[in-house]
Amino acid sequence: MENTLRRIADALERLAPVPPVAPPVDQAAYVWQHGGLTVAHFAPIAIDLLTGIDDQKTTLVGNTRRHAAGHAAHDALLWGSRGAGKSALVKSSIGTVRAEGTDIALVEIAAGDIATMPDLFTILGQWSRPVIVFLDDLGFDASEGGGGVAAARALRSVLDGGSAARPTNVRLYVTSNRRHIVARDMAEQDSAINVRDVVDDRMALADRFGLSVGFHVCDQATWLAMVDGYARKLGLTFDPQDAVSFATQRGARSGRIAWHYVTELAGRAGRSLSNDKD
Repeated sequence: MENTLRRIADALERLAPVPPVAPPVDQAAYVWQHGGLTVAHFAPIAIDLLTGIDDQKTTLVGNTRRHAAGHAAHDALLWGSRGAGKSALVKSSIGTVRAEGTDIALVEIAAGDIATMPDLFTILGQWSRPVIVFLDDLGFDASEGGGGVAAARALRSVLDGGSAARPTNVRLYVTSNRRHIVARDMAEQDSAINVRDVVDDRMALADRFGLSVGFHVCDQATWLAMVDGYARKLGLTFDPQDAVSFATQRGARSGRIAWHYVTELAGRAGRSLSNDKD
C-alpha cells in the first residue's frame, strides 16, 4: 500500500508544472507578466537627449534620487501628449541614477496585470534594493465597464496603503495621456450617472499620486532642438525646413516624431541605428 501511494505521489509530482525560476536580484530591469518576473533589457536614452522637458527631467530625476537613497519620495503620474517623452524619461531617470553609482531597479507591469500586483509586491518586499514599478500608458475605456473600475480601485488601494499596499522600497511611476486617466469621450458623457461614477473613480486615482508631472505639445523651435540633439549625436545633418515638413505631414511635433525624422535621415544616409539610440 505504501509503495502504491508513493508511486501515485511521484506521478502527480511529474504532472505538476515546474515552478518558475526566480531571476537574479541584481539586474537593472525586469518585466512582471502573468504572475512571473523576468529580466528585461535595459538601454535608456541618455537624459541629455530629452529636449524641451528640462523641468520635468529635474523633477523626476530628483524624486528618483531620493527614493534610491532611501529618503522620502513620491509615487509619480506623468501625463500629457503622446510621444512627449514620458516613458523615455522614466527609464532615463533610472539610468541616470544608476550611472551615478546608486543601485535602483525598474520593474515594468502592464495595466492588465494590476490585479496581480500584490503578488509582485510580496516578491519585491523581500528585496533590499529600491525599486520603481512602472505602468506605461495607463488608461481605462468606457468599454472596460466594471473591469476598468475594479482595476482603478485596486490601484487606488495600492496608493492609499490598503491591504495591497506597496512595500517601503517600492514607488510607482505611471504614464497616461490624460491628467485624470480618463478618456475624453467618457469625461464628456456627464448625463450618464454610471459613467460619471467611473470618471470620479479615475480622478480620485489620479489624486493619489504625490507627484504629477505634465507634458505638453512643444512649439516648432523646441521640436527642431530635439531633432538637432539627436542629429548631432549621430553625426547627421538636416534641413530645418525638411524637418518641419516631416512633422507637418504627421500632424504632430513630439520627441517620438523627432526620432522618426532622424531615423529617416539615417536611412537616407545609408546608416543603421540599431544601437545608436541606446
